[in-house]
Amino acid sequence: MTTERHLATIDELCVRDFPAAHGWSDVGAAGPGYHLVVLETTRGFGTGDQSGREEIADQFSAYRDGVAQRLGERWGEAEPKSLDGVFLRSEDRGEHIPKPWAYLSAYVRYVDLWEADGTGRWVAVGVSEPAEGDEFQLFALVTDLAPP
Repeated sequence: MTTERHLATIDELCVRDFPAAHGWSDVGAAGPGYHLVVLETTRGFGTGDQSGREEIADQFSAYRDGVAQRLGERWGEAEPKSLDGVFLRSEDRGEHIPKPWAYLSAYVRYVDLWEADGTGRWVAVGVSEPAEGDEFQLFALVTDLAPP
């Protein structure tokens, strides 16, 4: 059921209008040209016992893989994309990285990426690699801004 819920959220964001200003929507951060949502998050893991970290990382990878498999059935095989360079470039004050990509790259190192057929939008799905004391999160970005 979790994968179905995540797919329904992504589907909704693929047709939802983008807001005119940066802010928060009912599902997450949004602004001109993007919706960024946390589909799944641990609750209290970051402030609790850190044992089981590897198992939780595996669980979140499985969440991502489940969503990616279903999106791949629709739009073809995902393009794996590293966001490490995007993050480094976003730290360089001389280069402008669009807000959704800069924000996502601060939390997620790798995404599965698709150009959603017929929508003019890109969909990226990835799992955060949190520092100790932070929560694991499964992110989805829907944007009309091509990846940098």
